[in-house]
Amino acid sequence: MVAEQRIPELELTVKVRMRLLPARREVEVITEQWGRVSYEGGSKQYGRGAGRRVARQWQFRKGPDGRRRLVETFRYDSRDMTDPLQRAVLEAGWVWREVLFGS
Repeated sequence: MVAEQRIPELELTVKVRMRLLPARREVEVITEQWGRVSYEGGSKQYGRGAGRRVARQWQFRKGPDGRRRLVETFRYDSRDMTDPLQRAVLEAGWVWREVLFGS
């Protein structure tokens, strides 16, 4: 099974590849990411592994009192996608195993 998420604001694509191993009641998981290295428009790079990625963007906006304040306009956390998948696997009584290469 594959779960894929595209985050246009970061020019990022994340894929979680899950191989079900029913005899062992186990799910092998490979997480892959394609995206820019920096906000300055660096080249696209590929990464593999269970690393967490967090990004936020902020802007100054006027508040109800007329004063400028910093407001979060965008938030991304890779766990927002992987945690529900992992929870479903564990609640079913299976093992969630992060791997770098499939068996």
